[in-house]
Amino acid sequence: MKYTLLIGRILFSIMFLMTPMGLFSSGAIQYAASAGVPLASVLVPLSGIMAFIGAVSIIIGYKAKIGAWLIVLFLVPVTFMMHQFWSVSDPMSRQMEMTEFMKNLSMTGGALLIAYWGAGPMSLDNKIRVN
Repeated sequence: MKYTLLIGRILFSIMFLMTPMGLFSSGAIQYAASAGVPLASVLVPLSGIMAFIGAVSIIIGYKAKIGAWLIVLFLVPVTFMMHQFWSVSDPMSRQMEMTEFMKNLSMTGGALLIAYWGAGPMSLDNKIRVN
């Protein structure tokens, strides 16, 4: 059981390790700008950096609470700006956006749990605190 939180942290964070790769592309920046993201050419790559740093922090369990807050700061604006399912008229597109919206809400919940409880016993934070 001692590996449960470690495995959970890794599984939770994998998406945020992969996310930044696409956020430096001109297509992602243009898509965000078309969705109304202000300063998309700056904020989209910055959000990718935040997601990546947050994910690495959570995986290795070093300053995991701060890493989790970085994930929250990434997810909240992305969720509400990029997945506005309530404004989509096409039923299939609306369903896809609602799925993305709910997925992001769930991941925000997971990040908030890590922000509160920390990384657990199999982490650098715990090793530093114990020594």
